[in-house]
Amino acid sequence: MTRICVFCGSSNGDREVYPQAAAAFGSLLAEHDIGLVYGGASVGLMGAVADAVLRANGDVTGVIPQSLVDKEIAHPSLTNMHIVETMHERKALMANLSDGFVALPGGIGTLEELFEMWTWAQLGLHDKPCVLLNIAGYYDQLIGFLDKMTDSGYLKEASRSQLQVACTPEEAVIACRGNAV
Repeated sequence: MTRICVFCGSSNGDREVYPQAAAAFGSLLAEHDIGLVYGGASVGLMGAVADAVLRANGDVTGVIPQSLVDKEIAHPSLTNMHIVETMHERKALMANLSDGFVALPGGIGTLEELFEMWTWAQLGLHDKPCVLLNIAGYYDQLIGFLDKMTDSGYLKEASRSQLQVACTPEEAVIACRGNAV
């Protein structure tokens, strides 16, 4: 089974479109028999995408540090749950379990996770797709800054092109699968 790792916020954000798109993306993953790997929480966009996959009878694997389990935010109903000690272990296991990476709206943790996977691709440590799901223009300014980095000579075009941008959940699935939905 193909598995996609999703990085996203542990809150819903300030627009209803964010959890709606997270749920739509989760439903599409299950519809296309793509398993979800994510941070294991039951809250925010993380919970929205996981719940949508589960409602559609899809496969969901969570990876969560014990410290977050202790705060009672672990999702209680996943297909598989891996409890690890550190955030470093979490990211490494999520990467190993996944065939691609998609970032939905989120904060600095979401960016850090996506950027690490993108950096690993740049270094040739994997050739898995890295996709930024730019829901309702959430990442427009970041995309503009990445383009400025490229124009200024700090980011090679080949590396820049390794981070794909999708504007809809359907486009993100296509970017991950490399074919039409």
